[in-house]
Amino acid sequence: MTTPGGASLLDQDEPEPVVAFNSGGSSPFLILGDHAGNAIPRRLGTLGLSTEDRERHIAWDIGVRGLGELLATTLNAAFLHQHYSRLVIDCNRDPASADAIPEVSDGSPIPGNTNLVEMARTERIAAIHEPYHARIAAELAMRSQFNRPTILIALHSFTPRMAQIERPWHVGVLYSGGNTRFATALLERLFTESDIIVGDNEPYQMDETDYTIPRHAFADSLPYVEMEICQDLIAKTAGQHVWNSRLSSALEIARSCFSL
Repeated sequence: MTTPGGASLLDQDEPEPVVAFNSGGSSPFLILGDHAGNAIPRRLGTLGLSTEDRERHIAWDIGVRGLGELLATTLNAAFLHQHYSRLVIDCNRDPASADAIPEVSDGSPIPGNTNLVEMARTERIAAIHEPYHARIAAELAMRSQFNRPTILIALHSFTPRMAQIERPWHVGVLYSGGNTRFATALLERLFTESDIIVGDNEPYQMDETDYTIPRHAFADSLPYVEMEICQDLIAKTAGQHVWNSRLSSALEIARSCFSL
């Protein structure tokens, strides 16, 4: 992956930033995993982080890759996800924003992100951020060309507590702006499940910090939803299967509530 300045952040034997799972899936659902991976390009070492920090939630959305693959298989949907850690560059942030390459995350300093020169930021954007969003845009363009309907599903996971504050929700449904019809239909469906606590724009609200859904869904009024699942529920394979069953059913029922 060559940057505009001619330097290469990713060596030729390193994985591409975008992983396309079940790319030929015929479902209208297009599943996205902005933070599904926690790899760090070889040339960046460990970003100065311990193994523990590279495995915890600051580096990636725990459980999302496994859950996304199960959902893609069950729904026969494409799943596009990011291979590299959001600590290298956060693909759900405007690349020009300071928090796209954080110097501190949940109390942990990120030494490899401190006092970056502009060229270093440009390299990360060109090698990881831009190809990821270009792949999503290409998939949407292809679908539009063949008149295939699309519902964007952005998968994320969250910690059960943050800054000593408990987060009681099992799953959160996030939406704001654009075509919110599918998101609200899914929310209503999940509210009927009495054994889980569902967050309506909780534990986060979709706001100006979000990048992926606003960039790819809003202009063309695509139906979408951003889902947050508690990481403790999907960190292990067994939990991923439970939530695949629950969410695949809910997604299909919500889809049946309106015509695309």
